Amino acid sequence: RRAQANTPALAILGLVATLVLFGLVMVISASSVTDLKDHGTTWFSFKRQALWAAVGTFGLVMAYRLHYRRWRQWVGPMLIGTVVLLVLVLVPGVGTEVNGSSRWLGVGALRIQPSEFAKLAVLLFIAKLLADREREGKAHVVALTLKPALIVFGGVAALLMLQPNLGTTIVLGAIVLTVLYVAGQRLHHLGGIAIVGGLVAGFLAFGASYRRARMTAFLNPWADPGDTGYQTIQSLVGIASGGLKGVGLGASRAKYEFLPEAHTDFIFAIVAEELGLIGAAFVIGLFLALAYFGIRVALSTADTFGRLVAAGITAWFAVQAFMNIGVVVAVLPITGVPLPFVSFGGSSLVVTMVAAGILANIASHAD
Repeated sequence: RRAQANTPALAILGLVATLVLFGLVMVISASSVTDLKDHGTTWFSFKRQALWAAVGTFGLVMAYRLHYRRWRQWVGPMLIGTVVLLVLVLVPGVGTEVNGSSRWLGVGALRIQPSEFAKLAVLLFIAKLLADREREGKAHVVALTLKPALIVFGGVAALLMLQPNLGTTIVLGAIVLTVLYVAGQRLHHLGGIAIVGGLVAGFLAFGASYRRARMTAFLNPWADPGDTGYQTIQSLVGIASGGLKGVGLGASRAKYEFLPEAHTDFIFAIVAEELGLIGAAFVIGLFLALAYFGIRVALSTADTFGRLVAAGITAWFAVQAFMNIGVVVAVLPITGVPLPFVSFGGSSLVVTMVAAGILANIASHAD
């Protein structure tokens, strides 16, 4: 019975390990050409990602060994610390600007992206808030549940949009809505929140010229193939070149500076090109399996806090993977979110691995 109880936990750990190792292989393949040109070695990005993977592995192991209820006592400091970091990012001379967005703190290779930490901090805060209110018998008192949850989400979302970072804001919104739904909040309240959130996201998407250009390019990338539609077209060309079995690991042509961000947000295009439909389906299958076990854990956990955290983490991984892959295959506009565990990026990798460790720990204590 003990082995059966730990099956979801071991499955989650195994799936995450597979995705991380697969991601390391694809990072060195996708970044080799640009790294050789810019740094004189094909191993530059791989070494950085491997270092972050080591840090993430330590975080995952610690989170897996630590009882998930211990996170309740750190919710306040985590949220305050995250908000401080999000504010610092916006301070001229402190935050680091890349491609017109100020999302990083630090210098050189030692940079962190506070928006990634915001996902975990907000998730844990709202899960604790709702679990506490349920224990007090006040689960449906709007002033004590929805109101503070939306105030915290709205404040963090505003800081994210000042960077600007619409993609992370959408992922965070999906996490919050999922936690509220699983907590049993009334559907008409959630429906209203979703409608308002969709309208705000639409306004923001068309409110800035560069985001409006992304939307236009998504609808018809061939209208401006040399500029706004270029990245989408190159992504589709790479995917089409892969066919069923792919052109072979390391043999991508898109990574020869045809496809921008080949080892970060668009790494799935390189996967599809080099490993074909089979490789792409393998990656999608891993995420579907991870979502399945995450849902299974959430459904089997009697403790409210654990159930809400498990549901939120599962939604986080599933929605972000869906958004990233959707962008790469041109069914969604470009949002700038990485593929969890696979895309190059230290903050994203470490935080998602810690979240996976928490999910696995909840699985190990599920009833």
